[in-house]
Amino acid sequence: MNPATLNSSHLNPNLPKWQPATWEDYLAYCDAENFEDGRAFYHQGYLWIDRGNEGIDHARVNNLFAMLFFLWFSQRGQIWDDLGGCVVEKPQQQGAAPDRLVYIGAGSPQWQAGERRRINLDIWRVPDLVGEVSDTTLATDLDEKKQLYTALKIPEYWAIDIQGKRVIAFCLQENGKYEQVNYSLALEGLPIALLSQTLERLTHETNGTAAQWFAQQIANL
Repeated sequence: MNPATLNSSHLNPNLPKWQPATWEDYLAYCDAENFEDGRAFYHQGYLWIDRGNEGIDHARVNNLFAMLFFLWFSQRGQIWDDLGGCVVEKPQQQGAAPDRLVYIGAGSPQWQAGERRRINLDIWRVPDLVGEVSDTTLATDLDEKKQLYTALKIPEYWAIDIQGKRVIAFCLQENGKYEQVNYSLALEGLPIALLSQTLERLTHETNGTAAQWFAQQIANL
């Protein structure tokens, strides 16, 4: 990879997905002036670039899950912070910008003047939950990104499969590996199947009405 290209004001949108790179290459992309709407992921010497430009389905589902978190935590009177899209990093090792990034309880990151506008996991605790909205990216969300979030020791990871109308949830085990689960641990008592059922409703409803249906269901849990 040519550092001159990386540091130029024009980024090549045709670069391959996971490509060999250094941490400095990753930082060059993140700091580029025209990369504000993009997302970069870095793990084990490989870089993946998402140039943004959300489609209708991705935007609808991404915002649906923001509403679902609001409904869930509000109904239970819990403190939460949804920092979806924010960059989270283990410097020199991993970097990511998940679609949804949730802290539960106190102690979520606070930005200080003069700092990078990112979550440094050498300073802040890891988020309780991250999620990726998978429209055209399900393969990498269930492979490389899952490995990345395992390495970051994120307690719970959701791959939200738009085309399959399902949520695939994983929880970190004592052996340091993810195991697929049927109930969320971060959102204690929430059946993952209910998330998938809510997603299915988007075939004939708006995300607003689907969220209203979800609110009715969790009132009985």
